[in-house]
Amino acid sequence: MAPSNTQPCNNYAAFCSRKYSNITQVSSHNSAFAVKNNLFSNQDVSITGQLNDGVRMSRSSQVLPLGCKVFYVLTLTSVQGETHHVNNSIYSCHTSCDYLNAGPYSSLLTTVREWLDANPYDVVTLLIVNSDYVSPTLYEPAFNTSGMLKYVYRPPKIPMALDDWPTLSELILANTRVIVFMDYQANQTEVPYILDEFSQMAESPFSPTDPTFPCDMQRPPGITQNQTMDRLYLANHNLNVAISLGGSDILIPNFADLEITNSVNGTSGLGTMADRCKTMYAGRPPNFLLVDYYDLGNYTVGSEVKNGSVFEVAAMMNGVEYDRSCCGLSTALYSSAGTGRGGGGGSRGVIAAMVVVIVMMALA
Repeated sequence: MAPSNTQPCNNYAAFCSRKYSNITQVSSHNSAFAVKNNLFSNQDVSITGQLNDGVRMSRSSQVLPLGCKVFYVLTLTSVQGETHHVNNSIYSCHTSCDYLNAGPYSSLLTTVREWLDANPYDVVTLLIVNSDYVSPTLYEPAFNTSGMLKYVYRPPKIPMALDDWPTLSELILANTRVIVFMDYQANQTEVPYILDEFSQMAESPFSPTDPTFPCDMQRPPGITQNQTMDRLYLANHNLNVAISLGGSDILIPNFADLEITNSVNGTSGLGTMADRCKTMYAGRPPNFLLVDYYDLGNYTVGSEVKNGSVFEVAAMMNGVEYDRSCCGLSTALYSSAGTGRGGGGGSRGVIAAMVVVIVMMALA
């Protein structure tokens, strides 16, 4: 009888033999932006806490020298975020470094690299939102100084179709456990480990304000449903609301509806969108579920109420059982008034009240 693998890859032994392109991952929107009492934050758990909970994609918006805009993406195997180039360095800043500056991009990479050192059976995705459209060569110093280069994946072909991707075990055995995408200006001939996102991945409407969350792909522009079938795709499921600040309309997370947005069921729920997208794309669920405040949201198993609805949705899409505990210690949204984490309508009221306070402070 042949031996069977029992070592989990990205938390599940079943994932080891699956291609990278055949897994649904929870992604934390702007993962670096977990700053207490800041209106522009998208998370309330540190990057290390997010990775420990199961996030594996990080999305970052443009990384620039200090003074430039930067975005990061972090997921259940991915990280996402906004980056800016300021004073010849790349920084993690939300919209502007004047609004939220989470520090040098190299610091984020160092944090992820240290986590990878301690977790040798996990694959992490970085999605860089290059808001300032700078050359990818400006990101190389951050990858060099952070020690991340030893883990980056360099694909054998450009672009990679769905069937071209290796399995998680192949990535782990080769120790190429970091997949890096950039939305604009990627040049894989010049910097082979920063992959061009939109030749290999599609995205539903970003910065969504529509609570119906359509599954049609908005980027790259003009992509057809048939073209989407042969590439990775990301479902943006982080609801936003516009506020007026300094004479401009700025999008911030819709705090009041976070538990609804991150829910398994309901017309605006993450689970409902994932099911709809799966049906639309011939039974293939989204590869990445990009959410705000991933730790907010309950689901029910029998009579037991559990936290971690976004991970439950990902498990359902992957055909596995979510059996971990969620989530990392909250640092921003919850008061000591006994509302608990994700505790129904009462906590939504507390969140909405805090938004009012924060807005007033920002405008003062």
